[in-house]
Amino acid sequence: MTQAKIGIIGGSGLYKMDALKDVEEIKLDTPFGSPSDAFIVGKLEGTTVAFLARHGRNHHLLPSELPFRANIHGMKQLGVEYIISASAVGSLKAQVKPLDMVVPDQFIDRTKNRISTFFGEGIVAHIAFGDPVCGNLANVVADAVASLELPEVNLHRSGTYVCMEGPAFSTKAESNMYRSWDATVIGMTNLPEAKLAREAEIAYATLALVTDYDCWHPDHDSVTVEMVIGNLQRNAVNAQKVIQETVKRLSSNPPESSAHSALKYSILTPLDKAPTETKEKLQLLLQKYC
Repeated sequence: MTQAKIGIIGGSGLYKMDALKDVEEIKLDTPFGSPSDAFIVGKLEGTTVAFLARHGRNHHLLPSELPFRANIHGMKQLGVEYIISASAVGSLKAQVKPLDMVVPDQFIDRTKNRISTFFGEGIVAHIAFGDPVCGNLANVVADAVASLELPEVNLHRSGTYVCMEGPAFSTKAESNMYRSWDATVIGMTNLPEAKLAREAEIAYATLALVTDYDCWHPDHDSVTVEMVIGNLQRNAVNAQKVIQETVKRLSSNPPESSAHSALKYSILTPLDKAPTETKEKLQLLLQKYC
């Protein structure tokens, strides 16, 4: 099976990478079910990458329906060490405008129905998650954005991403509460990915693409579906440029990441005492430590 050190997860509006060459589709099975779609593996800037449409290429999966564990396990099967995750978000700050890009360094979990760990069933692990993204990878992504000088795009090198359950958007009371927490953007997908990527010892960073202001904004009612769809499409074009530049930089100078050894001191269960069935299920994650 073709291996790729760099994985790309495309969110709403980003269902393919037009610049990919020598493409092959790889359908994977995992101990956690089927991923959202086939992985599209090909060459980007001369480097082999694995692309996955988070919601499926026809956007048929709700955020709560996403097979997060299968998606990240599939990336691990393909040999991915770095994940660039693109995500459409709403802005919670006036200075973070539609079409802007945010590279968050923090998350707040407001989900209710997500399984965000590979562990359990006889094996306990507690990952360190104070810094939920890989700072070195996030810097590469942010530097790529800055170098491109994209028209209409302002870069925000840090911020807090609120991950809500969905599929409905926030009430105004909720939106204003998140603003009182000094949160920057709001979305529905990236925190479970970040947790699972850390458990899989994959460096992870988010490229958050602002489509609109959340409902707190006084001009929110003037925002139309057509405007949001238009911003999604423009963001997708810009995101592909950023991802290409990020891949170029990663392939020439891959950064060190503490995520690559995240499980070293995190597994509390003696593996020689753990259930065989669970060890087999987690073999891909545990093989360094058995």
